[in-house]
Amino acid sequence: MSHEHSQFHERLQAHDDVVINPSRNAPLTGLVNPARRHVLKGGLGLAALGFFAGGIGACRKVGTSPLLGFNSVPVQLDTNFDRVLLAQGYRAVPFFSWGDPVEPGAPAWKADASDDWQAQLKQAGDNHDGMNFFAFPGDDRRGLLVMNHEYVNPSLHPSGRIDQSRPRPLGEVRKEQAAHGVSIIEVKQAADGQWQRVMDSPYNRRISMLTPIRLAGPLAAHELMKTASDPRGLEVLGTLNNCATGVTPWGTFLTCEENWPNYFINRDQRDYAARVAHKRYGLACEGTSKNYAWETADPRFDATPHADQPYGGHVNEPNRFGWVVEIDPFDPQAQPIKRTAFGRFSRECAALSLGADGRMAFYSGDDARGEYLYKFVPSGRYDAADPQANRDLLDDGMLYVAQLAADGSGQWLALQHGQNGLSAEQGFASQAEVLVNARAAADHVGATPLDRPEWAAVHPQTREVYVTLTNNDERGDKQPVDKANPRPHNLHGQILRFQEQGNDPTATRFTWEIFLLAGEASGARGKDGKPVPANVTGTISGDLFSSPDGLAFDAAGRLWIQTDYDDREPAMHNMGCNQLLCADPVSREVRRFLVGPRGCEITGLAWSPDGRAMWANIQHPELSFPASDGKSRPRSTTLLITRVDGGVIGS
Repeated sequence: MSHEHSQFHERLQAHDDVVINPSRNAPLTGLVNPARRHVLKGGLGLAALGFFAGGIGACRKVGTSPLLGFNSVPVQLDTNFDRVLLAQGYRAVPFFSWGDPVEPGAPAWKADASDDWQAQLKQAGDNHDGMNFFAFPGDDRRGLLVMNHEYVNPSLHPSGRIDQSRPRPLGEVRKEQAAHGVSIIEVKQAADGQWQRVMDSPYNRRISMLTPIRLAGPLAAHELMKTASDPRGLEVLGTLNNCATGVTPWGTFLTCEENWPNYFINRDQRDYAARVAHKRYGLACEGTSKNYAWETADPRFDATPHADQPYGGHVNEPNRFGWVVEIDPFDPQAQPIKRTAFGRFSRECAALSLGADGRMAFYSGDDARGEYLYKFVPSGRYDAADPQANRDLLDDGMLYVAQLAADGSGQWLALQHGQNGLSAEQGFASQAEVLVNARAAADHVGATPLDRPEWAAVHPQTREVYVTLTNNDERGDKQPVDKANPRPHNLHGQILRFQEQGNDPTATRFTWEIFLLAGEASGARGKDGKPVPANVTGTISGDLFSSPDGLAFDAAGRLWIQTDYDDREPAMHNMGCNQLLCADPVSREVRRFLVGPRGCEITGLAWSPDGRAMWANIQHPELSFPASDGKSRPRSTTLLITRVDGGVIGS
C-alpha cells in the first residue's frame, strides 16, 4: 500500500509541474541590491518532550536572532521515519485526521477505509491543506478551524489503489469527490488550557465536489459558464483541488482551486488546439484525465464538445473551476460563492493586504513552472462599521500580474479588456475572456515567468509581501535564467520579497528582492563537513531546506516556511523529510522547527488568537502516520502544537 501511495503522489506531482507556458516574455537582466530592514524582537530557548519526538538527535544551538526563541532540530535521513520531530520544549498531538466525523450523524472512520461516499460527505476530507482560525466575536477561547482538502490518496479506498486504466466505479468516484473541498469544525479551549473539538457544534460542516456553489461577478450567467447541466450558468456543483487560502476583513474564508485542469479531458484534437481555455491550462487531450479519470463515471469531466447537446455538453465545465471561493464559516446555511472577478488560473492562495483606509489587495501565485504572480484589488473599500456593505466587494475590481525588472523595481500590469493590448483582435472579446483566460492574458501583457510561484504572505506590521517560488528544474532549458530566477536546473527554489510603492496595497509599482535562496550553496561545506545552505551570507546562520511552499506570518512577524519536495529523490538526500521552518525577516536566519514523517508534505498553518496554540497539517504521509505502528493506513492529519510551558509558539 505504501509503495502505491508513494508512486501515486509522485505521478500527480509530475502532472502539476509540467511547463505549459508558451510565452517568450523577456528575461530579467542586471543586478539586485537587497535592502536592509529594522530589527524585530523575540524570546527564549526551551527544553524537550514527548512521543512527537522533541530532542531526537543533537539540537543545534542557533544564532543571534532576537525573534526566534527555539533551538533547531536536525534533518531526518531515516527512510522509515514515521513520526514528527519538534523543537525542544514543544509537544504535538493528532487533532483532526482524514475520516474523522464532522457533520451530525457522521459515522466513525473505519480503519479498512470501507466507508462509502455518503459517509465521506460527513467526515473529514483527505490531504489537509491551507487553513485559518476564526475566533467567535468576543470570545478568543472559542473558534472555527476551517481547512482545505486538496486531493485524495489511494488509501481512501479499501484496495489502496486508484485504477485509471478502466472505467471507474461511480461509488469510488463519488467518494473521491466527497473527500475534496473544505471542513469547518468548532474548537474551544478547555479549563486546563488545551484545545479540543466541539463534536456536536451546529457550525460543523463539509463542503465538497458535491456541494452547489453560486457563481458571482463578471462571469455569472455568462455564455462561457453555461453547460448542459447548468444552462443558466449560475451554479457550479462543487469545488476541488483546494490548496492555499485567504481571509477577508469581514471574517470569511477564501479557498483557492489549484490544479483543476488535471481533472478534465477534451479528446477533440482540433477543438483542443483552438480552445485557449483548454490548451493554455494543460487539460488532457488523449487517454484519460491526468488525476483520476472521473470522466469515465461522471460526464461533467469530459470537456470534449458534443454538437448534439446544449452548450456543447460540458465543454465549458472547466471554465467553472480555478476560482476563489468565498465561504462564511459562521453561517452554516450560507451558500459558498465563486468570485469570478479574481480571474482564473491554478491559484495557490489569496493573501490579504489591508490598508489603514480600507483599501485591499489579494496576492496569488499560479503554481506551475514559469507561471506568474497576480494581485486582485477590489474597487470598493472595507468598512468595519457597515458589515453588510462588504458582502459583495469581491465582485468588482482589477486583476493585475507582476512584471519584475532586473534593477529590483517592478510594476503591476492590468489584466483589463481594452488595456495593454487585451482586445478582441488579440482574442479577448470582453473582460470575461480576459478573466477565464487569465494565463493567456498575462502572457500577452508581458508578465515575468517565475519558478512555480505558490503561497504569498503579508507581514503584519510592514505590509511587505513574501512569495515562495518552489522550484523549477527546467529553468535554463525551457525558460531562461534571470535575476528573480537565478539558478539553472533549480531544484530547491527561493523566496521573493516585495514592497509596494508608498506601502499602498493598491499601488501599481513595487520594489523586489530575493529574500532567501533555498538548497545548498554549490560545493560549499562547513567546518563540520556538512553542506552549507545557499541562503547563508556573512555570519547569518541558517538551516538547510528545499522547495519552500506554504508560507505564513504569525502576529509577531515570524515567517513560517513549509516545504514540499520528493524526499525519496537522491537530490534531496541532505534535506531529509519535509519540514516546517521559521525565519527572521530582518536577519534572514532560518531555523528548523519541525520535521514530518517520510513521504509527507508540511502544509497549512493556523494560530489561536493568543499565539499559544498552532495547528499544522501533515499531508499524504507515506507509511502509517499518525499511528506510527508500521501497519495502520496512513492518514492526512492536523497537528495541535503547544509549548510545554504554555508560552507563545516560536518565542
